[in-house]
Amino acid sequence: MTNDLILAVAANHVSVGEQFAFWILGSIAVVGGLGMVLSRNAVHSALWLVVTMFCLGFLYVVNAAPFLGFVQIIVYTGAIMMLFLFVLMLVGRDASDSLIETLRGQRVAAIVLGVGLAVLIGSGLARSLGHQAWTGLKTANGQYSGNAQGLAALLFTKYVFAFEVTSGLLITAALGAMVLAHRERTSPKPTQRGMSKLRMAGSRPAPLPGPGTYARHNAVDMPALLPDGSPAGLSVSPVIAARRAGLAQGDRELAEGEQPSTTGREDARS
Repeated sequence: MTNDLILAVAANHVSVGEQFAFWILGSIAVVGGLGMVLSRNAVHSALWLVVTMFCLGFLYVVNAAPFLGFVQIIVYTGAIMMLFLFVLMLVGRDASDSLIETLRGQRVAAIVLGVGLAVLIGSGLARSLGHQAWTGLKTANGQYSGNAQGLAALLFTKYVFAFEVTSGLLITAALGAMVLAHRERTSPKPTQRGMSKLRMAGSRPAPLPGPGTYARHNAVDMPALLPDGSPAGLSVSPVIAARRAGLAQGDRELAEGEQPSTTGREDARS
């Protein structure tokens, strides 16, 4: 695709509209890529990546590859990135988590692989700028009367080895993600039947009613009443109970005419 664009520009076969589309969409794509790398929030990075993928999809359509453009927008932007974004928002991601190196040596490996990727991209660009015979999607579309037919012909004839290697890489990545996400259990998973037995074997088979239930006041600091009329102290939060006890002690000291001590209030605050 880059080869087609470079040679077409060299031959002055690109229209003014295509040039405007390339510079506008390319600039937005570069801004989106920089925003993805420089954003501190992972959700913002994902949204910037969505913008870049949208621009790539429109660039494919402009360069006579509508099939690739719609696949880029529907599959990558509409499905994979949205799924990643929803999972990220549900699970949550703290910025401090990225500073923890879970795998030893991953930074060194990332640097080595990044340098190798840069060399690979540079060699590809240097080769594309040279004078050589080329076959682009425009030629394939003309030979097979359709973008999808021409793309399929190129994938399963000239680029079949790269296509199969990419398929194997994706399968290996999926299996690696499953192995890394798998967690060994040291004990069997508790079932609903087992949890019911543990609850019935305890001192309280059923939970206590909420605060204020069956009481004169429907408030969080009023304990619930048990069937025999006695208050259920466990239905009130210990913090609220301590605070209430401290205030009651201070009121009693004031009624007796003594200097109220702050011990109960400090205990309630703590």
